[in-house]
Amino acid sequence: MTTDTKPTILRPATEFTSSPLNAQIPAGPLEQKWERHKFEMKLVNPANKRKYTIIMVGSGLAGGAGAATLAELGYNVKCFCYQDSPRRAHSIAAQGGINAAKNYRNDGDSVYRLFYDTIKGGDFRAREANVHRLAEVSLNIIDQCVAQGVPFGREYSGYLDNRSFGGAQVSRTFYARGQTGQQLLLGAYQALERQIQLGGVQMFTRTEMIDLVIIDGRARGIVTRDMVSGKIERHIGDAVVLATGGYGNVFYLSTNAKGCNATAIWRAHRRGAFFGNPCYTQIHPTCIPVSGEHQSKLTLMSESLRNDGRVWVPKQQGDTRPPHQIPEGERDYVLERKYPSFGNLAPRDISSRAAKEVCDEGRGVGPGGLGVYLDFADAIKRLGLHVVKERYGNLFEMYERITGEDGYKTPMRIYPAVHYTMGGLWVDYNLMSTIPGLFVAGEANFSDHGANRLGASALMQGLADGYFILPYTIGDYLARGGIVKADTTHTAFGEVEGEAAQNMRRLLEINGKRTVDSFHRELGKIMWDECGMARNDAGLRRALERIPELRAEFWENVKVPGDFNELNQELEKAGRVADFFELAELMCVDALHRTESCGGHFREESQTEEGEALRDDDNFAYVAAWEFQGLGNKPVLHREALNYESVRLATRSYK
Repeated sequence: MTTDTKPTILRPATEFTSSPLNAQIPAGPLEQKWERHKFEMKLVNPANKRKYTIIMVGSGLAGGAGAATLAELGYNVKCFCYQDSPRRAHSIAAQGGINAAKNYRNDGDSVYRLFYDTIKGGDFRAREANVHRLAEVSLNIIDQCVAQGVPFGREYSGYLDNRSFGGAQVSRTFYARGQTGQQLLLGAYQALERQIQLGGVQMFTRTEMIDLVIIDGRARGIVTRDMVSGKIERHIGDAVVLATGGYGNVFYLSTNAKGCNATAIWRAHRRGAFFGNPCYTQIHPTCIPVSGEHQSKLTLMSESLRNDGRVWVPKQQGDTRPPHQIPEGERDYVLERKYPSFGNLAPRDISSRAAKEVCDEGRGVGPGGLGVYLDFADAIKRLGLHVVKERYGNLFEMYERITGEDGYKTPMRIYPAVHYTMGGLWVDYNLMSTIPGLFVAGEANFSDHGANRLGASALMQGLADGYFILPYTIGDYLARGGIVKADTTHTAFGEVEGEAAQNMRRLLEINGKRTVDSFHRELGKIMWDECGMARNDAGLRRALERIPELRAEFWENVKVPGDFNELNQELEKAGRVADFFELAELMCVDALHRTESCGGHFREESQTEEGEALRDDDNFAYVAAWEFQGLGNKPVLHREALNYESVRLATRSYK
């Protein structure tokens, strides 16, 4: 399925020399790379910054923080979001917390430990330099957010409190009850609104990017559609940043908001940006189980609940007794049994597979047997009901509203669901893609998490990229010059706008018999069944046969009502699902080529005797970066070798 830039003789990944990728990793000791790089980067004179315009697509934590900071520095920023307010970015849905190596608990944490936990949590499939920088910058993030007034949880003394999250044996997660993402986003939002009021940021809400414009080999602008009027508009800048989140909605059912989509990054991929590790998707173990065919999305229950909740199932298959009637001796506390060192705070990929395993054995609970219990009885007995309510009250309220069950009195039922994507557009150390001038931030890039993200690290990455990394690296890019003068009358804008308008009109003219949602749901089921929690050769090949067939049917039989120049949500969805079809195929191609198991990518053919992921470091210790070659043509695979200087490749164990 691939055209490969590597010789057919298998060699260790570190020997590859033919890849055109250059990660731009600075020289020097790991702990000095970022500080040295900041000094060596070129600067833009304060008086010259107002001569440059930066386009920011997305207004969540990465985009909102980036837009506000760049405007504060003096750049002109155009910021775009498809919501009616930046406050509605999906970052708001993050619940449990944000990691930082402050070591306030004096429990052995450090920048290096956060770095190592993240590398290990990602199953040794992330860049050392990027991850260490993330751990360093984490210290600044908390100070920034406290200064903004983010109401982090505090101890009785007034000091900032911490809780534990999966994959760590220290308490480094700062939180605001179960609303951490919302509070952090409000901090970024108020900084953004300040710059909007001052004129540094021009905000475009209810506006969707529909394509990227490249002039003289550099990203110079975007073409957008006003989602209320349908008007297509052109915007030019000196650099473009995509901070548009992940692509989990390719599975249809996920914890992502329904509007979350991959259109911005996928259209950039089609224009030449390489796509890194698309098969790396995260299944979150703590979600409310599917309740029926009518559902259009799933609901996350924060990983923080596993601090005090215990995961268990009946020891006997088919035991349908209510949980309070099952004696302690007949319960299997799965994670505590399998991973005693980490217990219920084992990483997400491992915890998800453990839940799937017991359900596949016929020991699952609830309708259809697709669930495990998350029990707080011991925590309530140990801490008191009032403490549990203080820590997680809004989460219990949400659970009761959705399920009608009181999680304080009866164990919650949870089951894994698609939550996050570690894959994304390939970027170098400066967060620039393979298209000069196109930067990618937050979940939209592949950068920091390898094959599995640890809990509470997404917020850390988004704010690190926006507040503390992009302002340096974009300035360096602009200071190096070479950007020609151009405006929106350039022929490149006309060509891109014409293509975009033609594709939308084509969707409207099909006038078939199936809805967009029906195609999306069917695609999602294929992806969940064949490229979900577990993958195998036969299933991936089935998917790669079925997806192109379904895509062809979509372009012949989809019905998109309404018109082009008006509010038309079906047209919006149709464009996004068309992109999901192409992305889904690349995800399966990537998963098929990577015959090892690592992190969230679990190939059934590559597992230990105990059913754990079995890596193949000799042949797969690399980032897979895919180059688009046109629809219907095989993508080209480029490899970026992952060289580890400070950590030793080891079998990941949480036992």
